[in-house]
Amino acid sequence: MKAVMLLENLSSDDRLAAEHGLSLYLETDRRRILFDTGQSDAFARNADILGIDLRSVDMAVLSHGHYDHSGGLARFLALNDHAPVYIHKRAFERHKAADGRDIGIRPLPKSEGRIILTEDETVLDDGLVLRTCNAGVRPYPAHSGDLLMFRDDRFVPDDFHHEQYLCLREHGRNVVISGCSHKGILNILHWLHPDVLIGGFHFMNLDVEGEGRVELDRAAEALAACPAVCFTCHCTGRKQFDYLKPRLGDRLHYLSAGMGLILDEKGLRITGA
Repeated sequence: MKAVMLLENLSSDDRLAAEHGLSLYLETDRRRILFDTGQSDAFARNADILGIDLRSVDMAVLSHGHYDHSGGLARFLALNDHAPVYIHKRAFERHKAADGRDIGIRPLPKSEGRIILTEDETVLDDGLVLRTCNAGVRPYPAHSGDLLMFRDDRFVPDDFHHEQYLCLREHGRNVVISGCSHKGILNILHWLHPDVLIGGFHFMNLDVEGEGRVELDRAAEALAACPAVCFTCHCTGRKQFDYLKPRLGDRLHYLSAGMGLILDEKGLRITGA
């Protein structure tokens, strides 16, 4: 498996754009996958600079119904004329931030049946599954309580039932790809038991100089107790990552745009650092 971070909040390469968002390119033994599209067409420009042909992508996945993961979808549909796009059936509901900003998916062009609405579990291929874990008990706190969904004629705290995780099996390891982990990164690790996890932790609003340190310390303790090697980005927050890194060492890495990883028979290694 090869993974390349096309776009996130930071860039490791002066040629590449950065923006608040996420887009990841994946190659498995059988598939070429685009996971999220950032908030603009910057992911596509970066892919071109990195020599990644988005026209060859077999399928695309949107992790959840927010603009910073879906804003480039129209550009992808224009570039690629065949790949289906898997989006949870609730992702097109209205979503807002606490300050009233619309953070939902923007209107899409006609896509001729290429948008496939997923359920709580959707098998994409042998060893390739989308899961929401919506029925799972959440033993750990999440840190997305300020985000809203429209339900019963009013906006209420989002339950993030529209968020899904890409699960695959590669070279004897369970790999999980998450977008923002709004249901709680520790809950996702508890539900899915990955050996390798790529995605945001949504710790960016935890104050590393104040009360947020208590939550980060708890998270570090729980992360250290599970076997997963985590490659994080985007909504984790760089300050929060820097706080966690000394506590987790080689179990935690940051992937900025242009970086990635390879998982093969030789093991796991980072690229583009």
